[in-house]
Amino acid sequence: MNGVLILLPIALGLGLIGLGAFFWAMRSGQFDDPEGAASRILIDDEDQPE
Repeated sequence: MNGVLILLPIALGLGLIGLGAFFWAMRSGQFDDPEGAASRILIDDEDQPE
């Protein structure tokens, strides 16, 4: 029983930290992809000069 009293708050805290990090990443634009895969498939790399 003592283990549950210690591990449960730790697990909840880590979960909240992870959720906060996810929302921070969403708000800061970490998952934005302006050159998305849908438009990248249309670009032919062979036509671009090197």
